[in-house]
Amino acid sequence: MAFRGPKTWLWRWRRNPLRRRADMVEAWVVLGAWVVTVLAGVLAGWTAARGVERVMARERMEWRPTAAVVTERAPGLRPGDRDATGDGTGRGIAHGTDALRVWAEVRWSAPDGSSHTGQARVEPGSAVGSRVTVWTDPGGRLVARPATPAQAQTRALLIGGLAGIGAAAVPLAGSRVLRGRLERRRLDQWDAEWARFDPLWGRKTW
Repeated sequence: MAFRGPKTWLWRWRRNPLRRRADMVEAWVVLGAWVVTVLAGVLAGWTAARGVERVMARERMEWRPTAAVVTERAPGLRPGDRDATGDGTGRGIAHGTDALRVWAEVRWSAPDGSSHTGQARVEPGSAVGSRVTVWTDPGGRLVARPATPAQAQTRALLIGGLAGIGAAAVPLAGSRVLRGRLERRRLDQWDAEWARFDPLWGRKTW
């Protein structure tokens, strides 16, 4: 097992007779790769996060709650009702963030006065003509409820972090590939010099 002495930092930048040109090239490659990696990661992450925040801020300004009416009876039972089986659960009821809400067809009017229909989440068992509130964009199309400022910030940080990591990985991977080639070239040079000097060291002088 080979013994390694203490690691010497920045040895490629120090003057010594064993330092080769490839060592200096590798030192500059490492330095440049880290600089580009940090800059690319920060810039990409910041740009992505700002873009997400701008989009969600525009959604909060442009998307509006709109009154709609149910055009067909919603599946399931209203809260407190019991079905034929007696378990009171009903059918088609969704659980999760919109607990006890189901999909049903609704109709609403766009800002230009045109009528639209689509699927929206409503109370289970809602009768035809029941009024519900949906969210629409400036064109009158159904959209989800816009994210709150806190939710938008969280999503922006998450997407920005992922974008920054992805952007930083490109120059870092490129530098590793280049360093591997420099390492192979350096080993080839060592092999060539060993082949040239080994016969001289093995020759007897007496």
